[in-house]
Amino acid sequence: MTTTPPDHFETLTLASSEGIARVQLNRPDKANAMNLAMWHEIREAFTWIDTTPEARVAILSGTGKHFTSGIDLSLLSGIHADIADSCDGRQREKLRRLILDLQDTLTSLERCRKPVLAAIHGTCMGGGIDLICACDMRYCSADANFSVKEVDVGMTADVGTLQRLPRLIGEGEAQAIGLVNRCYATPGELQAGVGDLARGIAGKSPLAVRGSKEMISYTRDHSVADGLNYIATWNAAMLISDDLGEALAAAGAKRPAKFRD
Repeated sequence: MTTTPPDHFETLTLASSEGIARVQLNRPDKANAMNLAMWHEIREAFTWIDTTPEARVAILSGTGKHFTSGIDLSLLSGIHADIADSCDGRQREKLRRLILDLQDTLTSLERCRKPVLAAIHGTCMGGGIDLICACDMRYCSADANFSVKEVDVGMTADVGTLQRLPRLIGEGEAQAIGLVNRCYATPGELQAGVGDLARGIAGKSPLAVRGSKEMISYTRDHSVADGLNYIATWNAAMLISDDLGEALAAAGAKRPAKFRD
């Protein structure tokens, strides 16, 4: 007896035939930005794949021009209302539970007993990196580009990238051997390029940069589960900050963000 895939999804499609379950992120007009509904539906889809015998392998892809532009900023801007509470401690606990729930969505790909293959094209940004890092295998087309963008909205990535990505590629990428991130042609280009990188980092949220370094260093010596738990606790304390508000305001006004030290 063949089990019919759920057909009530609003943000993705799920089809299954010949033992292959195909999950497609389906908000092409929003570059497949991951709103709250999509997070919930991704977990439901991969729970279905896990528990459906005829689904032997899963392919995750995106419709439209891009795989995904990452987490929908409306989800971030709505956090205050979602966790509102007169008690500061209870509000922070609600935030921590929200982060843990988003983490669990991505962990559902790891929990799935069937192999999950990511097919990536166009942009794969922010939460998209979290998503593909939880897959078993990743394939891309030549037009694919990858970017960890959480720091650009004033936050430390907290749903898996800083825990999973270093385990996939190491802390450097060095063309063939993973020793360096990039090779410049001349010493002059090296100095100019590294200077540009340093200026870019200096222009980001200091809280987010410090948090990112803290998480990467911590994850190097701890399990994925430990790292996920730590970042949830970290961001329960650090996420709601002046930096987050400034980053969102700057994005809305299409101006450079200005952060305090």
